[in-house]
Amino acid sequence: MDDYFELPVTYKGEEYLFPVRLVQTGYTHKLEVNVDGVHVFFEPDDEQNYRALVDEFQLKNFKIEVGLLQAIAEVIESMRK
Repeated sequence: MDDYFELPVTYKGEEYLFPVRLVQTGYTHKLEVNVDGVHVFFEPDDEQNYRALVDEFQLKNFKIEVGLLQAIAEVIESMRK
């Protein structure tokens, strides 16, 4: 069963709610965030900071600002503290 929750993010003065799904992979996890129809995965790196990963097939139509991805990662990181 896919359990989604909404992630509130403020970016450039705008409020966004992104649907998020937790994906368990072995000993770690990823968060799948739907950003304007693009599934972006956020996973923790060695320092437990989150990095965004996008499927190479979705890069062709990728128009999401890097700053928005950074804002999403910051909200995810703040939830872990």
